[in-house]
Amino acid sequence: MALKPTIYKVNLSISDMDRNYYNDVQLTIAQHPSENNERMMARLLAYSLNAHDDLAFTRGLSSIDEPELWLKTLDDQILQWIEVGQPEPDRLKKANTIAREVCVYSFGKSANTWWQLNEEVLGGFKGLKVSQFPYECMLELNELIQRTMDLSVSITENTLYISSAERTVEVPVTNLKI
Repeated sequence: MALKPTIYKVNLSISDMDRNYYNDVQLTIAQHPSENNERMMARLLAYSLNAHDDLAFTRGLSSIDEPELWLKTLDDQILQWIEVGQPEPDRLKKANTIAREVCVYSFGKSANTWWQLNEEVLGGFKGLKVSQFPYECMLELNELIQRTMDLSVSITENTLYISSAERTVEVPVTNLKI
């Protein structure tokens, strides 16, 4: 019998001063059985940084042909393809041909190594943005996780401040390729 995803409900208040975007959204996030908490929270951070009325979570790990998030037009063209983690360059090359913009948010102990190994290849992809979340901050975000979360995300000067009723976690974003 296949394991089922864990479902999280998130009431998210986004204040993005960098983009002048302000909105309250209710999200349902399905955490795949093989997905760790840091990856799930990285998806939430990626959503916050790219928030848009039409931005949607996909089947993610359950589908090899979809990113974690995407923004599509009404006629199904992909405006933005958003990956979380350390995707293979071939995957990003394919995404780069079908989407106007491809964003990668890397994190984890080996994120720096992944970037060093792939920087030269990925540097030639137009429309590709690569950013990194500090691993220590991703671990801190674990303390905010509950099955139902009320979170506020303030974004200013490329830093996210994620707050619950109990605490705030600061996550600076390092842009590796813009």
